[in-house]
Amino acid sequence: MATELRDYHAQRPLWTSTDGDPTEYTTIEVPRDYADPGGARLTIALSRLRATDPARRRGILLAVNGGPGGDWGLGRRLPAKYAGTPVHEVYDLIGFDPRGVGASTPLYAEVTVPEATFDSRPPDETFFTIAEDMRRRELGCQRAGGDLRPFISTRNTARDLDVIRAVLGEERLSFVGYAYGAYVGAVYGSMFPGGLDRSVLDSCVGPDWTWREQFLWQGDAVQRNVDKWAAWVAERDGTFGLGTSAARVLAEVEGVVAVLDAYADDPVLRTLFDGAVGNRAADRAQWTELAELVAELRDAPEKARPLLAGQGTWRPEDSEGSLRTGVLEAITLEHAWPDDLEVYFDDMRDFRKRFPYGYGVLRASPWVGAFRTFEPLEPPTVLARDGYPVGLVVQADGDPMDHYDGGVAMARRLGHRLVTVADSGEHEVYRLVGNPDLDELVDRYLVDGTLPPPGAVVAGTVARPPVPADPVTR
Repeated sequence: MATELRDYHAQRPLWTSTDGDPTEYTTIEVPRDYADPGGARLTIALSRLRATDPARRRGILLAVNGGPGGDWGLGRRLPAKYAGTPVHEVYDLIGFDPRGVGASTPLYAEVTVPEATFDSRPPDETFFTIAEDMRRRELGCQRAGGDLRPFISTRNTARDLDVIRAVLGEERLSFVGYAYGAYVGAVYGSMFPGGLDRSVLDSCVGPDWTWREQFLWQGDAVQRNVDKWAAWVAERDGTFGLGTSAARVLAEVEGVVAVLDAYADDPVLRTLFDGAVGNRAADRAQWTELAELVAELRDAPEKARPLLAGQGTWRPEDSEGSLRTGVLEAITLEHAWPDDLEVYFDDMRDFRKRFPYGYGVLRASPWVGAFRTFEPLEPPTVLARDGYPVGLVVQADGDPMDHYDGGVAMARRLGHRLVTVADSGEHEVYRLVGNPDLDELVDRYLVDGTLPPPGAVVAGTVARPPVPADPVTR
């Protein structure tokens, strides 16, 4: 393969910049299909911030943010997050838009408008409409994505990383990956162990989880934060008046659900409330606000609309008119999905009872994988670390998107040092949320190679509200 890719590795890109902007930009070409490197080519857009201390330069640090599909993320702008930090002194910081997104060759999907009402607790009679929406979504991906879709894969993104490394003349690269980007880094190390030096995997999926399992685990991750919030509120019944046990607090929450269902003719307000409970419980700074919301709506449901006006319904679409980015759907088809809709419907009924907050039921509902229009060209990578150094896994214990257990399992699988961000619902932490203790720990590893001790723990940046607990009575 190295011989077949010689022309790609020999590229000498022209870097450009604008006045006043130290970031340089360029593009390179990669094979659309690595099994046919002489065939069609794709464009990959890169950025670079050169090391500020050339005498100490130790190579390139390539960063990939979450998704899949960029997740409206930083891509080529990610190096700017490290500008002026210790890692910027010794590394050329490299960002890029992965194949399918941003300024790289795009993968599009048609925008399809759902027929099903957005509902955090959909009744059984809407299940088939929800499934039909996903079938039409997959067909829209097929029509706009065409022949490119099967080649938008994690393994091909990892291969693109290795072409970037070779084009930049580096024997090895160091890596920081966030969420899906962390998975990309684990795959790269498994496929190209000789090309990876130091690596940081921040907010990980489980190493053996399918994409469906990753979605399902999010329901439990959200509920863990809700349970912690309810226990905290119960210790402050004198302040909030929602009960002296977590179970009683959650009963009050369900009481508000019933009140909103009775107050409105549609599920919109109740759905927004369910979303607020899950999303705000992850943010410790909003715990007081959430408790006050429950208390207020319990007695005055007519206030729901203004109080919930800013609550989002789901992830926004990344669209350009009638088209949107189609990478999320393509990547998640790397794994097999059940084609029996009753499997999804059973899980939806279960999640409707156990994980209604933060739109948990949507994690269990049918996805485009149930109606896949192409088969992956190769199986997913079996993750292993064999031939590259010990790295770091950074995981917040309350991450609502990438379950803490996934990070624990990833660190165990790869033999990496796990760094737990304690009592935190943060997602994608290093250099993105302003946690000085974590940033210093990771900087030491990337710059000097100093690993933290096993079982390292740092505090999250968002403290619980300073509301005193009720006095203990005997």
